[in-house]
Amino acid sequence: MQRQVLIAESEKAVAVRLLADAEAALDRDLRQARRCLRRLAALIEAPSPPANAAAWLMDRRRAADGDADGPEADGPEAYANVADGREAGGVAGGVGAGIVRGGLAPWQLRRVERCVEAGLDAPITVADLAGEVRLSEGHFCRGFKVSTGETPHGFIVRRRLARAQHLMLTTDEPLSQVAMLCGMSDQAHLTRLFRRHLGTTPLTWRRTYRQEG
Repeated sequence: MQRQVLIAESEKAVAVRLLADAEAALDRDLRQARRCLRRLAALIEAPSPPANAAAWLMDRRRAADGDADGPEADGPEAYANVADGREAGGVAGGVGAGIVRGGLAPWQLRRVERCVEAGLDAPITVADLAGEVRLSEGHFCRGFKVSTGETPHGFIVRRRLARAQHLMLTTDEPLSQVAMLCGMSDQAHLTRLFRRHLGTTPLTWRRTYRQEG
């Protein structure tokens, strides 16, 4: 019990530090602020450590200090599965399901999803995502396709369009601004993607679904 209290106090100190770092970065570096907040979220959401998972506890502390996701984020079961030769399972944060042979691990899929969602207002490259999950670009693209059934580029485009649809329904922002907020170069870019993937224009889509709402 005393050991668990010490662990809780240690993680509380890390959480306070991450929150302070995020607040300090808000005015000068939004990406850094988002990284701090993602680490804080991972720290809060992590399951309580069991007494027989010393390796997991060590990795959890390293994760809080600079790596919000990783094998340790999947909990002590990941270590047990490695020890006896079984694959780790679980749900991968909404991007895909558990590990598929040749695919990405759940923690890698979660990290990709978080990075994409946090960066939808800016360019996102395959190289950036591959680096986040510690893989070469080729290995990452193959694994992502196996796990999700779509390419990283296809996933990014789909999330940009979903963000655009949300903004079009919930705000009065002009389409040119919606495009910029979703990482597209201009309104014409938004229109091309809408036509290609949804079969209509953003203006028509917005009028139709706002009237229905």
